Amino acid sequence: MQIPDIIIAIDGFSATGKSTLAKLIAETFSFVYLDSGALYRGVTLFAQENGFIDPDDTIHEADLKAALDQGLDLHFGADGTYIGDRRIEQEIRTMAVSGQVSPIAAVPFVRAFVDAKLHEAGARGRVVMDGRDIGTAVFPNAQLKIFVTARPEVRAQRRYDELKAKGEQPDLEAVMKNLEERDYIDSHRETNPLRRAEDAFVMDNSDMNLHEEIVWTQGLIQGRFGILE
Repeated sequence: MQIPDIIIAIDGFSATGKSTLAKLIAETFSFVYLDSGALYRGVTLFAQENGFIDPDDTIHEADLKAALDQGLDLHFGADGTYIGDRRIEQEIRTMAVSGQVSPIAAVPFVRAFVDAKLHEAGARGRVVMDGRDIGTAVFPNAQLKIFVTARPEVRAQRRYDELKAKGEQPDLEAVMKNLEERDYIDSHRETNPLRRAEDAFVMDNSDMNLHEEIVWTQGLIQGRFGILE
């Protein structure tokens, strides 16, 4: 199926599978996939490693801003997310980073830093991007917006299984608590809180498999752009 050079924005809560969906859409329709959350996780890892964020989530904002203003080379590579020449894809997916990424992502100058990189990466279109404010703030004029949701217990189990597969030993209750905290922070932050764009199509994938999600999305694209096969 040939589709125009559009931007597809996918938003939703943590552990709804929106990144997996975005990657499949990119692969299926030959789009470029951009993971906005990876950049926020990259800033969080950078802040942790440089002492800009304390274990109690206190952020040394002046020091972090000065470091970002000096030019943090955080970028997407062919096989993941990088700081300079260092691939950080594994480090940014740990519970340690997950536990502090929402407070970092709520800081206005961090959001501006990440947004600038996303705008640069998505300037040419044919991009599918997932996050929490892609359709409302980063690309409000995206030609197609999808808001992904799922029941809390389903999301917690997905994140638990993901961490187990990476060799970690998570606690399911702790995973659920982390998701609840992130949901609250993401939905109540002052700058660009998580919310569904008015023109976004809602996908509840609690009981859907990946094939069903792609079929749903393909039907949405065909109907939205009048594409016949």
